Amino acid sequence: MNQTRCNVPPPVTLLLLGATGAVGSQVLRLAQQDPRIGRVICPTRRPLPPHSRVLNPIVDFSALSAEVGWQADAGIGCLGTTLRLAGSTEAFDRIERGYLITAATLAHRAGTPTFAYNSSVGADRGARGLYLRTKGRVEAELSTLGFASLTHVRPSVLDAGPRPDSRPGERLALAMMKPLAFLLPRRIRPVTTAAVARTLLEAALAAEPGVKIIESEAIAI
Repeated sequence: MNQTRCNVPPPVTLLLLGATGAVGSQVLRLAQQDPRIGRVICPTRRPLPPHSRVLNPIVDFSALSAEVGWQADAGIGCLGTTLRLAGSTEAFDRIERGYLITAATLAHRAGTPTFAYNSSVGADRGARGLYLRTKGRVEAELSTLGFASLTHVRPSVLDAGPRPDSRPGERLALAMMKPLAFLLPRRIRPVTTAAVARTLLEAALAAEPGVKIIESEAIAI
């Protein structure tokens, strides 16, 4: 038997939360092409385009249960919304934090050892702003779940190209920052969703023990 073939690790099963979003859809695209990944479990509200590597349970995120099948080698959390789309601060918190923490808890209980979270530069549970405060709370709550490997990726303003949802604040920030990006500190320069997705995926596959934070300036372009 060929010794080299014996040393090849088995394909990874990846759990992806938020596969229809700007970053999550990029993670899914990369995962479908990555020979290290054998299957991607993508719980979503609406069906994804069929793919041989994708298992796509249709779920109600307000009533998640263990029956979905949350066990994977690694998970990536990209669930998110905006206050305008959510409609209220309570709904924003429920979607941005509650749904993700519930899903991550079920994944950990099912035996998933590794998790990577798409957070934000400036995430702080003591922040005055709702978005950064919520991101900080998610980081803190994920850190209590007991994952053997947990990575928080903290991108700056996302350069996502055309979006299906309207985000005027993000568009304005990009319009102001992109022409001067070379003058800005790397931590606050716009970063592409594709770069964030690559960083999340590599962190999940590397599965470094403990809790790790990847700030925006360390995200590979």
